[in-house]
Amino acid sequence: MRLPLIKPSELTDAQKPLYEDMKAGIATNFNDFKTIDANGSLCGPWNPWLHEPVYGKAVWELTKAMSIGASLPDPARQIAILVTGAHFDAAYELYAHIAVAEREGMSAARLSELCAGVKPRDLSPEEAVAYDVAFALVNGGVLPEPCYTLAVTTFGQHGANELIYLVGLYCLVSMTLNGFNVPVPERE
Repeated sequence: MRLPLIKPSELTDAQKPLYEDMKAGIATNFNDFKTIDANGSLCGPWNPWLHEPVYGKAVWELTKAMSIGASLPDPARQIAILVTGAHFDAAYELYAHIAVAEREGMSAARLSELCAGVKPRDLSPEEAVAYDVAFALVNGGVLPEPCYTLAVTTFGQHGANELIYLVGLYCLVSMTLNGFNVPVPERE
């Protein structure tokens, strides 16, 4: 971990409102995995964002918008997030979203394939589209027309837009986690 966890008692005036907003959002939207340590310090990507509150607030606002206002079916969202995390080998992102996927009943075999960069054969049509879009985007270049068209057909224009933004957000989350070498908490 390249940035120390910030105890609530050590927050600057610029960090305090962001901490409170992130802590409240985490409590309602991110409770399948460890996000806060025993001291009340934020873990995961929230700690680096808290270190730079101007950037952190902007990323947090996007994270909230993508989480709270999500219209994509959650299984498709989790597939896209896991494809992105696996591509970048973002350990905390995989840890967190494996926990979410497990709670939602995703099989160990499917999780293993996704984390290994393999497209599972048992994906629903929506999940398969999410996989293909995420895979194409993280591997660079313009999203191929058939992938884009199928995303619009499957999710509507708004849903296709959301899927593209979601992959972009989790690329940023992955870079945050990898750049600051954010550790994975022990699983219970």
